[in-house]
Amino acid sequence: MTTTLEPVIQADEANTLRTTPFPAEFSPGAHNAVTTCLRIQPSEKVTLITDEACITIAASLAAELDRIGCAWNSYVLESVAPRPLVGMPAEILADMETSQVSIFAVVVQPNELRSRMEMTDVVNRRRMRHAHMVNITAEIMTQGMRADFLAVDRLSQAVLDKVRQATYVRATTPTGTDIHAQLSPDYRWFKTSGIISPEKWGNLPGGECFTSPLEVNGVFVVDGVVGDFLCARYGILRDQPLTIHIEGNRITKVSSDNKQLEQDFWAYTHTDENSDRVGEFAIGTNIGVERVIGNILQDEKFPGIHIAFGDPYGAHTGAPWKSSTHIDVVGLEFNIWLGNASGEEEQIMREGVFLLDA
Repeated sequence: MTTTLEPVIQADEANTLRTTPFPAEFSPGAHNAVTTCLRIQPSEKVTLITDEACITIAASLAAELDRIGCAWNSYVLESVAPRPLVGMPAEILADMETSQVSIFAVVVQPNELRSRMEMTDVVNRRRMRHAHMVNITAEIMTQGMRADFLAVDRLSQAVLDKVRQATYVRATTPTGTDIHAQLSPDYRWFKTSGIISPEKWGNLPGGECFTSPLEVNGVFVVDGVVGDFLCARYGILRDQPLTIHIEGNRITKVSSDNKQLEQDFWAYTHTDENSDRVGEFAIGTNIGVERVIGNILQDEKFPGIHIAFGDPYGAHTGAPWKSSTHIDVVGLEFNIWLGNASGEEEQIMREGVFLLDA
C-alpha cells in the first residue's frame, strides 16, 4: 500500500509547487541557489523539502529545477507528518537515498532539531550537496540570496587561509564583547560560502568560515540575534542585548534587561550536559548582507563573529563530543585579530569591515 501511495504524494506535491504562484522577485535568488550555489545538472535528482509557510519560495526553486530539466521529488511536511516533527519522515529519508542534491526550505518549529539531524546524517553519509534554507523568508530571497556568491567565496577563502594558520582569535565590539578563542590544530576549519560541495553541506544564503574552538573565554554581547526558534520570538537585540559570560568554553552567567529572553536562553543552553559548551566559532563573510534583519539564517552570515553553544558538528570539525542542541548568537561591529605561534597578531576586521584584499 505504501509503495502505491508514495509516487502519488510526490506527484501531487510537485504539481502543487508547479501551480503555486510566486513573486518574480524570488527568481534571481532561486536561480542563485540552484545554478550558482548547488550547480545542479540535468542528469541529477533532487529532493526538495518544504512546508506550507515556505511554499511560494519552494515554488520558485521548483521552477528553476524544471528550467534545468533535472528529476526532482518534493515534500510539503504538513502533508507527510504532524508538526512539530518528532523525526524526519521515512519516505523523505528514503527519497534522499537516491538523490545527489537536497534542498530544505522550511520554517522550523520548537524541538525539531532531531529531525534535521536525521536528514543531515543522510547528507553526510552520502556526501550529497545540500542547501539548508531554514526559516527562509521573502526578505532573504530578495537580499542575502541575491549576493554575488563567487565574490563571497573569494573572501571566504582569504579568511580561511588566514584562520587555518592562527592559534587564537581575539575580538571586541563597542557594546562590550571581549573574547579570546584558543584554536586546536586537531579541529578543522570549513567555509560555507554559498558554493556547496559534497564535502560540506551549507546554509543558504551562505557566507561563513567556522570551526569548533579548543577553548573560549570572555564576554560575548549579543546585540544582533539569537538562533533557533528564539530568533523569531525575540528578533533584533540591539536595544536589549544579551550578555553571555564564558569560562573554559562554558556559559557561567547570562544577563539581559529582557528577563524572559534571559530565562529562555538559559533553559535552552542547559538542555543536556553540553548545551552550554561553545561548539562553533565562526566568522561571517557574506558582504552582500548589509544589516541584521532578525533572521538567523541570514544574520549569522553578516560580516563579524558568531558563536554557537551545543553540538560542534564533529563530523566536519573533528570535535569529539556531541549535544542535542545548537544555538547561534550574533554580535555587531567587530574588531578581529588573529594570533599565531610566533606571537604576532594581524587585524582582519575593524568595526565590522574586513581589512583583507580578496
